[in-house]
Amino acid sequence: MPEIINSTQMKKKERINEYKNSIILGDSLDVMKRFPSGSIDLIVTSPPYNLKNSTGNGMKDGRGGKWENASLINGYQEHNDNMPYDEYCKWQRKCLRQMMRLIPEDGAIFYNHKWRVQKGLLQDRSEIIKGFPVRQIIIWKRKGGINFNSGYFLPTYEVIYVIAKPAFKLAKGANKLGDVWEIMQEMNNPHPAPFPVELIDRIISSTNANLVLDPFAGSGTTGVSAINNNRDYILIDNSEQYCELAKNRIDGRDWNE
Repeated sequence: MPEIINSTQMKKKERINEYKNSIILGDSLDVMKRFPSGSIDLIVTSPPYNLKNSTGNGMKDGRGGKWENASLINGYQEHNDNMPYDEYCKWQRKCLRQMMRLIPEDGAIFYNHKWRVQKGLLQDRSEIIKGFPVRQIIIWKRKGGINFNSGYFLPTYEVIYVIAKPAFKLAKGANKLGDVWEIMQEMNNPHPAPFPVELIDRIISSTNANLVLDPFAGSGTTGVSAINNNRDYILIDNSEQYCELAKNRIDGRDWNE
C-alpha cells in the first residue's frame, strides 16, 4: 500500500530509499531537485502536452459533438495546460535536465509526447529535446482521435523519445521489438490523458531497471506497471486528486472508492 507524502515535508536533500514505492504530492521539478544524482534507474513519463495553447478553435472553444465530452477540454487538475509555448519549452527542458541528473550512466528516460500542428507548422517538440541524447523514437500508434482542421490528416500516434546515457542497454531479447507499437489507449480512466498499462509494461519489462520514476504520474499507471514487473517506483504529481487516484489504483480499489 503506497504512502502519499506531501513535498512540504521533504528536506533539501533526501535519501532515495526512503521514498521507494511512494507517491509524492508536489511540484515535479522541485521534488526532483531534492533527490541524489544517479539515484533513479529509469524514468517513464508523459508531461502535460500544453494542448489548451492552441491556434485551432477546437480545443479553445469546443465544437460540440464528441469534443464537448473530452476530458482535456477542462485541462488537468492543478494545471490548465495553457502556457505560452516558449515558457512551456523552457519548463520541460528544466525538467529533462533534472531527469538526466537523476539517472546513472546506464539509465534512460522514456519521454512520451505528442506532435501538433500550430499556425500551420509542425511542433515536433524539437525545441524541448534539442541537445539531449535522444537514441531512438518509438511510435505509439493508437486508435481514434478528433481533427477539426482540413489542412492536415488526423494524427493517430504519439512519440516516445528514448533519451539514454551511454551505457544504457535493453533487457535480454527486448531489442527484437520493433519501434512502432500499436497499443489501444486507456478508455476507462477518469484522468484526461492516461497511459495504457500495456504501453508502460512494455517499456519497463524491456529494461533492467530496479527503480522507476514518473514525475508526472497522473493516475499512477507507471506505479501499477512497476508492480506488475516486480520493480520499485516513485510517483510525483502536483494534484491531490490524482495522487489519491493513483493510490487507490495501486491498492486495487475501484476508481470511485
